[in-house]
Amino acid sequence: MTTGTTPDDAGGEPRRRRTGGRQRTRAAAKGNLEQVGFQQVRRPFEATKVVSEDELEAIHEASLVVLRDIGIDFLDDTARQMVVDAGATADGERVRFDPEMVTELISTCPREFTMHAPNPAHNVQIGGDNVVFTAVASPPNVSDTAGGRRAGNREDFRNLVRLTQHFNAIHMHAGYPVEPADIHASVRHLHATYDLLTLSDKALNAYSLGTQRNIDCLEMIRIARQVPDEQLDREPSVHTVINSSSPLRLDIPMLQGIRAYSARNQVIIITPFTLAGAMAPVTVAGAVTQQNAEALAGMVMTQVVRAGSPVVYGGFTSNVDMKSGSPAFGTPEFIKSAMLGGQLARRYNVPYRSSNVNAANAVDAQAGYESAFSLWGAIMGGANIVFHGAGWLEGGLRASYEKMVLDADLLSMMQTFLEPIGVTPDDLAIDAIADVGPGGHFFGTQHTQDRYKTAFYSPFVSDWRNFESWEEAGSPTAHDKTTTLAQEFLAECEAPKMDPSTRAELDEFLAKRVEEGGVQTDY
Repeated sequence: MTTGTTPDDAGGEPRRRRTGGRQRTRAAAKGNLEQVGFQQVRRPFEATKVVSEDELEAIHEASLVVLRDIGIDFLDDTARQMVVDAGATADGERVRFDPEMVTELISTCPREFTMHAPNPAHNVQIGGDNVVFTAVASPPNVSDTAGGRRAGNREDFRNLVRLTQHFNAIHMHAGYPVEPADIHASVRHLHATYDLLTLSDKALNAYSLGTQRNIDCLEMIRIARQVPDEQLDREPSVHTVINSSSPLRLDIPMLQGIRAYSARNQVIIITPFTLAGAMAPVTVAGAVTQQNAEALAGMVMTQVVRAGSPVVYGGFTSNVDMKSGSPAFGTPEFIKSAMLGGQLARRYNVPYRSSNVNAANAVDAQAGYESAFSLWGAIMGGANIVFHGAGWLEGGLRASYEKMVLDADLLSMMQTFLEPIGVTPDDLAIDAIADVGPGGHFFGTQHTQDRYKTAFYSPFVSDWRNFESWEEAGSPTAHDKTTTLAQEFLAECEAPKMDPSTRAELDEFLAKRVEEGGVQTDY
């Protein structure tokens, strides 16, 4: 057992860090809103297997048949030629892969790596038994109780970035917590990345929507970290999600993203978006077989670009409502698919990404139980990165302030659940049991008094008062509390400190690229 100290993310009191034992730390906010301190989360138990080894191999072999006999469309000419030069065959845009080629190339994918944040105190380990939670990403709309549902904009974008920075249970960004649609698309990535780097110092994402955007974002991150290109190429500092256009297609921006970031040793999260019954077979096994084939094709591409570059296997298979055709999340089928994806990722010895998602239209019971179900499936399925950990609503069409607060509480509870159970003599508490004896209570024992502040997780949304005191307080519901707490937490948010010279260099780069017009767009 080793013990050490690391600085708190807010620059205050050091927090304790222990390996091999149980120790909770608290980071007190300005008011009475107490959080569990920022820390690396680990899964203390083995992930669940949802199919037998023989059944897993059947899915793996079926995926290889898809890649060999049906193939994947590669719409980017350069990427297609690169995989052909590596041993694939092409017929027009269709690329087919020999199974041995697939097996050989994905063997160079790293099993684990460090994600470097602008603030080293917020570095996180990806892979192994590590678990990392992100905020919501990519909704076009946003809502809170006061303003209702509205189109994404920069003000709300900034506020949600501030909350992501503030909540210790959220370890890194997954993209834009809401799309700042009031910034023109040609320069949106520049302003959004600038906000992410100045309002937060956690690890971040960049969208793969054209090579120049990738290059711009990586350079801004390099400036924020104040490291040379050579060091950046050794230290993964940005991640990007590569979605296949299911079924069986990788488009030009996605392949350009792999080429740009794998070449620089940055993190590629391959995530087929396979909805069973719509863009994939209606059965769980069939949908995951297609997901696996698409994921393997993307993983191969990363290693063709640069052997050993970090890649994460992403699972996002769910089902659609067969009455309306709308995507459904937090369903039994979603959980099965998520856990099966994790089992496949472990077979290939690569980190795994899943999600905390729901299809609710309000911060209500449906939102709560679907998110809890999704999160449970992600954790038990072995996810190393849980996307959309806080704030996702309406099937991903909306980010919600209240849902972000609710989910931050849920993530904190999960983080506490994942702490190992202490079984030292002190934890077993024989002396305390002897002191109390039959018929007594433990409230006043020294054993309890020494631990009462950290003995149990204390949620900031749940209300554990009795009915009479709850009714006397105005009968506040969870929605009432999250509405109030969202504004209280936002008022506590503080931007991280940045060296003035670094800020000036970042300002100069932003002004220069905006003056140049950013990137070309079709509108």
